Amino acid sequence: MMFPEHAFLDRIAAAAAVGFRAVECQYPYATPAGDFAAALARHGMEAVLINVPPGEGAFDRGFAAVPGAERDFIASLERALAYAGAIGCARIHVLAGRAAATPENEALYVCNLQRAAERADADGVMLLLEPLNAADQPGYFLHTTGQAVALIDRIARANVMLQFDFYHCQISEGSLTAHAERLLPRIGHVQIAGVPGRHEPDSGEINCAYVLDHLDRIGYAGWVGAEYRPAGATLDGLGWARPWGIATRKG
Repeated sequence: MMFPEHAFLDRIAAAAAVGFRAVECQYPYATPAGDFAAALARHGMEAVLINVPPGEGAFDRGFAAVPGAERDFIASLERALAYAGAIGCARIHVLAGRAAATPENEALYVCNLQRAAERADADGVMLLLEPLNAADQPGYFLHTTGQAVALIDRIARANVMLQFDFYHCQISEGSLTAHAERLLPRIGHVQIAGVPGRHEPDSGEINCAYVLDHLDRIGYAGWVGAEYRPAGATLDGLGWARPWGIATRKG
């Protein structure tokens, strides 16, 4: 989502040039994995997260909780695992799909994720489940951290964890630092963006510096993905990241 001023692979160079040490990408599949891996190696970067590929139309947010889409789910997982293996990425966000949170669909989701976790564990990959707020993603299966964690408990696989996005949590639930602290043992990846608008993390109602400092205080040691749409030129909006060693146009 960042550095849209550049062609896709050139974004890796742009991120490295200002001090980022890793990248995440929702859907890299249009780019050959070998080209992606070569760009990462050339710039000393790591790929830390990709999504499973979604389908089209009603399946544009995945398959994991959608009745009758079990084969599509396995196919999307296998494609993601192959791509992740080629680029050295150890985390995959598994899209749940558009489905009602009925007991039947929850049971299907748990079963699909248990099988997927066993398959991913063979490759040393962590699977991540992310609640998406209902305003942006109406009809999506997962909307709250509580729902996600309850399902993670039922899945009961060590390589299935929560993808905690401050943007979605603020819209759906609020109490960001309390949620982050309580859920810390379940969190496998963090993302940030400003609310409203999903622009720079220091725009809008989230105190970006406070929540990032809080992650340090509570001992979060994982990656934080800047999953936002720059309001203007990417470099002009990087002031929020300066305390963490990221350069900006003003140095």
